[in-house]
Amino acid sequence: MFSHRRAGALLVGALSFSLALAGCAGKTNSSDADGADDGPITIACGAMEDLCKAWTDAFTEKTGIPATYVRLSSGETVARLASAKDNPEFDVWHGGPVDGYGEAVNQGLIESYSSPEAAAIPDKYKDPDGNWTGVYVGVLGFCSNKSRLDALGVQAPDSWDDLLDPALKGQISTAHPSTSGTAFTTLWTQVTRLGSEDAGLDYMQRMHSNVLQYTKSGTAPGQIAGRGEAAVGLVFSHDCVKYQEEGMSDLTVSFPSEGTGYEVGGVALVNGSKHKTAAQKYIDFAISADGQNVGQTVGSYQVLTNPEADHSDKMVDLDSVNLVDYDFTAAAKAKPSLTARFDDEIATAPKE
Repeated sequence: MFSHRRAGALLVGALSFSLALAGCAGKTNSSDADGADDGPITIACGAMEDLCKAWTDAFTEKTGIPATYVRLSSGETVARLASAKDNPEFDVWHGGPVDGYGEAVNQGLIESYSSPEAAAIPDKYKDPDGNWTGVYVGVLGFCSNKSRLDALGVQAPDSWDDLLDPALKGQISTAHPSTSGTAFTTLWTQVTRLGSEDAGLDYMQRMHSNVLQYTKSGTAPGQIAGRGEAAVGLVFSHDCVKYQEEGMSDLTVSFPSEGTGYEVGGVALVNGSKHKTAAQKYIDFAISADGQNVGQTVGSYQVLTNPEADHSDKMVDLDSVNLVDYDFTAAAKAKPSLTARFDDEIATAPKE
Protein backbone atom coordinates (compact mmCIF):
# COMPACT_ATOMS: atom_id res chain seq x y z
CA MET A 1 0.00 0.00 0.00
CA PHE A 2 1.06 3.60 -0.56
CA SER A 3 2.24 4.77 2.88
CA HIS A 4 2.46 8.28 4.29
CA ARG A 5 6.25 7.87 4.15
CA ARG A 6 6.03 7.17 0.41
CA ALA A 7 3.62 10.08 -0.05
CA GLY A 8 6.21 12.27 1.62
CA ALA A 9 8.94 10.83 -0.56
CA LEU A 10 6.85 11.54 -3.65
CA LEU A 11 6.47 15.16 -2.55
CA VAL A 12 10.11 15.60 -1.56
CA GLY A 13 11.37 13.92 -4.74
CA ALA A 14 9.32 16.11 -7.02
CA LEU A 15 10.14 19.27 -5.04
CA SER A 16 13.86 18.49 -5.00
CA PHE A 17 13.73 18.08 -8.78
CA SER A 18 11.94 21.42 -9.05
CA LEU A 19 14.45 23.20 -6.83
CA ALA A 20 17.36 21.74 -8.77
CA LEU A 21 15.96 23.23 -11.94
CA ALA A 22 15.16 26.61 -10.35
CA GLY A 23 17.25 29.45 -11.64
CA CYS A 24 18.30 27.61 -14.80
CA ALA A 25 16.36 30.13 -16.86
CA GLY A 26 14.84 33.54 -16.24
CA LYS A 27 11.11 34.02 -16.11
CA THR A 28 9.46 34.90 -19.38
CA ASN A 29 6.69 37.45 -19.78
CA SER A 30 4.43 37.94 -22.79
CA SER A 31 6.40 39.40 -25.67
CA ASP A 32 3.45 41.49 -26.90
CA ALA A 33 2.23 44.42 -24.85
CA ASP A 34 -1.42 43.69 -25.62
CA GLY A 35 -0.99 39.91 -25.39
CA ALA A 36 -1.93 39.46 -29.04
CA ASP A 37 -0.39 36.58 -30.90
CA ASP A 38 -2.33 34.58 -33.45
CA GLY A 39 0.30 31.86 -33.87
CA PRO A 40 0.43 29.39 -35.44
CA ILE A 41 2.20 27.16 -32.93
CA THR A 42 3.65 23.67 -33.12
CA ILE A 43 3.64 21.26 -30.19
CA ALA A 44 6.17 18.51 -29.50
CA CYS A 45 3.71 16.02 -28.05
CA GLY A 46 4.68 13.05 -25.91
CA ALA A 47 1.21 11.57 -25.48
CA MET A 48 -0.66 9.15 -27.74
CA GLU A 49 -1.53 10.37 -31.21
CA ASP A 50 -5.26 10.78 -30.59
CA LEU A 51 -4.67 12.71 -27.36
CA CYS A 52 -2.15 15.01 -29.07
CA LYS A 53 -4.77 15.76 -31.71
CA ALA A 54 -7.52 16.25 -29.15
CA TRP A 55 -5.39 18.67 -27.11
CA THR A 56 -4.41 20.82 -30.09
CA ASP A 57 -7.90 20.76 -31.62
CA ALA A 58 -9.50 21.78 -28.32
CA PHE A 59 -7.01 24.62 -27.88
CA THR A 60 -7.64 25.95 -31.39
CA GLU A 61 -11.39 25.73 -30.92
CA LYS A 62 -11.16 27.63 -27.63
CA THR A 63 -8.72 30.35 -28.72
CA GLY A 64 -8.81 30.49 -32.52
CA ILE A 65 -5.03 30.05 -32.56
CA PRO A 66 -3.91 27.35 -35.04
CA ALA A 67 -1.96 24.58 -33.31
CA THR A 68 -0.39 21.49 -34.83
CA TYR A 69 1.67 18.75 -33.23
CA VAL A 70 4.41 16.24 -33.93
CA ARG A 71 4.19 13.05 -31.88
CA LEU A 72 7.62 12.30 -30.38
CA SER A 73 8.99 10.17 -27.57
CA SER A 74 10.95 11.95 -24.84
CA GLY A 75 14.40 11.14 -26.16
CA GLU A 76 13.40 12.18 -29.66
CA THR A 77 12.02 15.47 -28.32
CA VAL A 78 15.25 16.40 -26.54
CA ALA A 79 17.25 15.50 -29.65
CA ARG A 80 15.01 17.57 -31.93
CA LEU A 81 15.04 20.55 -29.57
CA ALA A 82 18.83 20.38 -29.35
CA SER A 83 19.33 20.09 -33.10
CA ALA A 84 17.17 23.17 -33.74
CA LYS A 85 18.25 25.17 -30.70
CA ASP A 86 19.15 28.27 -32.73
CA ASN A 87 15.99 28.12 -34.84
CA PRO A 88 13.32 26.22 -32.85
CA GLU A 89 10.76 24.21 -34.80
CA PHE A 90 8.50 23.80 -31.73
CA ASP A 91 6.85 26.24 -29.36
CA VAL A 92 5.68 23.94 -26.56
CA TRP A 93 6.53 20.50 -25.23
CA HIS A 94 3.41 18.73 -23.89
CA GLY A 95 3.31 15.24 -22.38
CA GLY A 96 6.00 12.81 -21.32
CA PRO A 97 7.91 12.37 -18.04
CA VAL A 98 9.50 15.47 -16.54
CA ASP A 99 12.88 13.81 -16.02
CA GLY A 100 13.17 14.31 -19.79
CA TYR A 101 12.25 17.95 -19.28
CA GLY A 102 15.03 18.18 -16.71
CA GLU A 103 17.51 16.99 -19.33
CA ALA A 104 16.17 19.67 -21.69
CA VAL A 105 16.51 22.36 -19.02
CA ASN A 106 20.11 21.30 -18.41
CA GLN A 107 20.77 21.91 -22.12
CA GLY A 108 19.03 25.30 -22.18
CA LEU A 109 16.19 24.05 -24.37
CA ILE A 110 13.29 25.08 -22.11
CA GLU A 111 12.38 28.63 -21.11
CA SER A 112 10.69 29.41 -17.82
CA TYR A 113 7.05 30.48 -17.85
CA SER A 114 4.95 30.69 -14.69
CA SER A 115 1.38 30.31 -15.90
CA PRO A 116 -1.39 31.88 -13.81
CA GLU A 117 -3.20 28.53 -14.12
CA ALA A 118 -0.32 26.84 -12.29
CA ALA A 119 -1.45 28.36 -8.99
CA ALA A 120 -4.06 25.59 -8.76
CA ILE A 121 -1.51 22.78 -9.19
CA PRO A 122 -0.01 21.22 -6.04
CA ASP A 123 3.61 22.25 -5.51
CA LYS A 124 4.83 18.65 -5.76
CA TYR A 125 3.76 18.62 -9.42
CA LYS A 126 5.48 21.79 -10.64
CA ASP A 127 8.76 23.63 -10.74
CA PRO A 128 8.60 26.80 -8.59
CA ASP A 129 10.32 28.87 -11.30
CA GLY A 130 8.05 27.62 -14.06
CA ASN A 131 10.48 25.44 -16.01
CA TRP A 132 7.68 22.88 -16.26
CA THR A 133 4.25 22.18 -14.82
CA GLY A 134 2.88 18.68 -14.31
CA VAL A 135 -0.47 17.99 -15.95
CA TYR A 136 -0.86 14.30 -15.14
CA VAL A 137 0.63 11.37 -13.22
CA GLY A 138 1.11 7.88 -14.67
CA VAL A 139 2.20 4.69 -12.89
CA LEU A 140 4.42 2.09 -14.54
CA GLY A 141 2.81 -1.33 -14.68
CA PHE A 142 2.52 -4.68 -16.41
CA CYS A 143 0.07 -4.86 -19.33
CA SER A 144 -0.45 -8.59 -19.86
CA ASN A 145 -2.37 -10.68 -22.36
CA LYS A 146 -4.35 -13.22 -20.31
CA SER A 147 -4.81 -15.67 -23.19
CA ARG A 148 -1.11 -15.60 -24.01
CA LEU A 149 -0.19 -16.14 -20.36
CA ASP A 150 -2.64 -19.05 -20.10
CA ALA A 151 -1.06 -20.69 -23.13
CA LEU A 152 2.34 -20.39 -21.47
CA GLY A 153 1.05 -21.63 -18.12
CA VAL A 154 2.12 -18.40 -16.41
CA GLN A 155 0.24 -16.13 -14.01
CA ALA A 156 0.01 -12.37 -14.55
CA PRO A 157 3.22 -10.89 -13.06
CA ASP A 158 3.05 -9.07 -9.75
CA SER A 159 6.80 -8.82 -9.16
CA TRP A 160 9.81 -7.64 -11.14
CA ASP A 161 11.31 -11.06 -10.54
CA ASP A 162 8.39 -12.63 -12.39
CA LEU A 163 9.69 -11.07 -15.61
CA LEU A 164 12.84 -13.20 -15.32
CA ASP A 165 10.88 -16.47 -15.61
CA PRO A 166 12.39 -18.58 -18.46
CA ALA A 167 8.82 -19.36 -19.56
CA LEU A 168 8.61 -15.73 -20.70
CA LYS A 169 11.56 -15.94 -23.08
CA GLY A 170 10.78 -13.62 -25.99
CA GLN A 171 7.45 -12.70 -24.37
CA ILE A 172 8.18 -9.25 -22.90
CA SER A 173 7.86 -6.07 -24.92
CA THR A 174 9.42 -2.84 -23.70
CA ALA A 175 10.73 0.31 -25.33
CA HIS A 176 14.32 1.55 -25.52
CA PRO A 177 15.22 4.04 -22.74
CA SER A 178 17.16 6.25 -25.15
CA THR A 179 14.00 7.10 -27.08
CA SER A 180 11.20 6.44 -24.62
CA GLY A 181 10.45 8.19 -21.35
CA THR A 182 8.37 5.18 -20.32
CA ALA A 183 11.32 2.84 -20.81
CA PHE A 184 13.69 5.16 -18.98
CA THR A 185 11.22 5.12 -16.09
CA THR A 186 11.54 1.31 -16.15
CA LEU A 187 15.33 1.53 -16.10
CA TRP A 188 15.49 4.17 -13.37
CA THR A 189 12.99 2.18 -11.29
CA GLN A 190 15.48 -0.72 -11.22
CA VAL A 191 18.30 1.63 -10.26
CA THR A 192 16.16 3.05 -7.45
CA ARG A 193 14.82 -0.16 -5.98
CA LEU A 194 18.13 -2.06 -6.25
CA GLY A 195 20.33 0.78 -5.01
CA SER A 196 22.79 1.50 -7.83
CA GLU A 197 23.16 1.94 -11.57
CA ASP A 198 25.21 -1.25 -11.82
CA ALA A 199 22.51 -3.25 -10.02
CA GLY A 200 19.78 -1.73 -12.15
CA LEU A 201 21.62 -2.55 -15.37
CA ASP A 202 22.29 -6.06 -14.10
CA TYR A 203 18.56 -6.61 -13.69
CA MET A 204 17.88 -5.25 -17.17
CA GLN A 205 20.57 -7.58 -18.55
CA ARG A 206 18.88 -10.58 -16.92
CA MET A 207 15.52 -9.52 -18.36
CA HIS A 208 17.08 -9.00 -21.80
CA SER A 209 16.73 -12.65 -22.83
CA ASN A 210 12.98 -12.45 -22.29
CA VAL A 211 12.53 -9.24 -24.32
CA LEU A 212 10.90 -9.69 -27.72
CA GLN A 213 12.04 -6.30 -29.01
CA TYR A 214 12.88 -2.78 -27.87
CA THR A 215 10.39 -0.43 -29.46
CA LYS A 216 10.90 3.28 -30.09
CA SER A 217 7.60 4.34 -28.56
CA GLY A 218 6.79 3.71 -24.91
CA THR A 219 3.13 2.99 -25.63
CA ALA A 220 3.76 0.37 -28.35
CA PRO A 221 4.43 -2.55 -25.95
CA GLY A 222 0.82 -2.38 -24.76
CA GLN A 223 -0.42 -2.78 -28.32
CA ILE A 224 2.00 -5.62 -28.94
CA ALA A 225 0.68 -7.45 -25.88
CA GLY A 226 -2.89 -6.66 -26.88
CA ARG A 227 -2.35 -8.35 -30.25
CA GLY A 228 -0.91 -11.42 -28.53
CA GLU A 229 2.55 -10.94 -30.03
CA ALA A 230 4.00 -10.86 -26.51
CA ALA A 231 2.64 -11.88 -23.14
CA VAL A 232 3.63 -8.76 -21.19
CA GLY A 233 4.13 -5.13 -22.16
CA LEU A 234 5.82 -2.62 -19.85
CA VAL A 235 3.81 0.60 -20.05
CA PHE A 236 2.16 3.22 -17.89
CA SER A 237 -1.05 1.62 -16.67
CA HIS A 238 -3.37 4.21 -18.21
CA ASP A 239 -2.11 3.17 -21.66
CA CYS A 240 -3.15 -0.42 -20.97
CA VAL A 241 -6.58 0.76 -19.81
CA LYS A 242 -6.94 2.69 -23.05
CA TYR A 243 -6.17 -0.38 -25.14
CA GLN A 244 -8.66 -2.40 -23.10
CA GLU A 245 -11.33 0.19 -23.91
CA GLU A 246 -10.42 0.03 -27.59
CA GLY A 247 -11.26 -3.68 -27.73
CA MET A 248 -8.14 -5.50 -26.57
CA SER A 249 -10.18 -7.36 -23.98
CA ASP A 250 -7.49 -9.95 -23.15
CA LEU A 251 -5.35 -7.28 -21.49
CA THR A 252 -5.04 -7.02 -17.72
CA VAL A 253 -3.13 -4.55 -15.53
CA SER A 254 -0.94 -5.49 -12.57
CA PHE A 255 1.79 -3.80 -10.55
CA PRO A 256 5.02 -5.10 -8.98
CA SER A 257 4.58 -5.58 -5.25
CA GLU A 258 8.12 -4.49 -4.39
CA GLY A 259 7.54 -1.05 -5.89
CA THR A 260 7.23 0.66 -9.25
CA GLY A 261 8.13 3.97 -10.82
CA TYR A 262 5.86 6.74 -11.97
CA GLU A 263 5.88 9.76 -14.24
CA VAL A 264 4.76 13.33 -13.82
CA GLY A 265 3.77 14.31 -17.34
CA GLY A 266 4.63 17.92 -18.05
CA VAL A 267 4.13 20.94 -20.25
CA ALA A 268 6.81 23.55 -20.93
CA LEU A 269 7.72 26.53 -23.10
CA VAL A 270 10.41 25.85 -25.69
CA ASN A 271 13.27 28.31 -25.48
CA GLY A 272 13.17 30.75 -28.39
CA SER A 273 9.57 30.13 -29.44
CA LYS A 274 8.67 32.39 -32.35
CA HIS A 275 5.10 32.78 -31.06
CA LYS A 276 5.74 33.03 -27.37
CA THR A 277 2.45 34.60 -26.32
CA ALA A 278 0.41 32.01 -28.22
CA ALA A 279 2.62 29.29 -26.73
CA GLN A 280 1.98 30.65 -23.25
CA LYS A 281 -1.77 30.58 -23.93
CA TYR A 282 -1.44 26.94 -24.94
CA ILE A 283 0.36 26.17 -21.68
CA ASP A 284 -2.37 27.98 -19.73
CA PHE A 285 -4.94 25.79 -21.46
CA ALA A 286 -2.97 22.57 -20.92
CA ILE A 287 -2.75 23.22 -17.17
CA SER A 288 -6.39 24.23 -16.77
CA ALA A 289 -9.08 21.79 -15.69
CA ASP A 290 -10.73 22.06 -19.11
CA GLY A 291 -7.48 21.26 -20.86
CA GLN A 292 -6.71 18.30 -18.62
CA ASN A 293 -10.24 16.92 -19.02
CA VAL A 294 -9.64 16.49 -22.76
CA GLY A 295 -7.80 13.22 -22.13
CA GLN A 296 -10.90 11.33 -21.02
CA THR A 297 -12.67 12.18 -24.28
CA VAL A 298 -10.22 9.88 -26.09
CA GLY A 299 -9.89 7.22 -23.39
CA SER A 300 -6.75 8.53 -21.70
CA TYR A 301 -7.10 8.10 -17.94
CA GLN A 302 -3.97 9.55 -16.39
CA VAL A 303 -4.32 10.90 -12.85
CA LEU A 304 -4.82 14.64 -13.35
CA THR A 305 -2.93 17.28 -11.37
CA ASN A 306 -5.54 20.06 -11.43
CA PRO A 307 -7.82 19.59 -8.38
CA GLU A 308 -10.77 20.93 -10.40
CA ALA A 309 -10.34 18.38 -13.20
CA ASP A 310 -12.74 15.45 -13.47
CA HIS A 311 -11.91 12.16 -11.76
CA SER A 312 -12.68 8.74 -13.21
CA ASP A 313 -12.74 5.33 -11.53
CA LYS A 314 -10.62 4.17 -14.48
CA MET A 315 -7.70 6.19 -13.15
CA VAL A 316 -5.19 4.32 -10.99
CA ASP A 317 -5.57 4.86 -7.24
CA LEU A 318 -2.16 6.15 -6.17
CA ASP A 319 -2.84 5.06 -2.59
CA SER A 320 -3.19 1.43 -3.69
CA VAL A 321 0.15 1.12 -5.49
CA ASN A 322 3.59 0.72 -3.94
CA LEU A 323 5.71 3.49 -5.49
CA VAL A 324 9.49 3.70 -5.31
CA ASP A 325 11.11 6.92 -4.10
CA TYR A 326 11.70 8.13 -7.65
CA ASP A 327 14.28 10.96 -7.73
CA PHE A 328 13.58 13.09 -10.81
CA THR A 329 16.67 15.24 -10.29
CA ALA A 330 19.03 12.29 -10.21
CA ALA A 331 17.19 10.64 -13.10
CA ALA A 332 17.60 13.70 -15.34
CA LYS A 333 21.30 14.00 -14.49
CA ALA A 334 22.02 10.31 -15.05
CA LYS A 335 19.94 9.82 -18.18
CA PRO A 336 22.56 10.53 -20.91
CA SER A 337 25.25 8.25 -19.50
CA LEU A 338 22.87 5.56 -18.25
CA THR A 339 21.06 5.18 -21.55
CA ALA A 340 24.41 5.01 -23.33
CA ARG A 341 25.45 2.19 -21.02
CA PHE A 342 22.15 0.41 -21.64
CA ASP A 343 22.73 0.58 -25.39
CA ASP A 344 26.35 -0.58 -25.18
CA GLU A 345 25.96 -3.27 -22.52
CA ILE A 346 22.46 -4.60 -23.06
CA ALA A 347 20.47 -3.58 -26.15
CA THR A 348 23.20 -4.56 -28.61
CA ALA A 349 24.30 -7.64 -26.69
CA PRO A 350 23.39 -11.11 -27.98
CA LYS A 351 20.62 -12.93 -26.11
CA GLU A 352 21.35 -16.15 -24.30
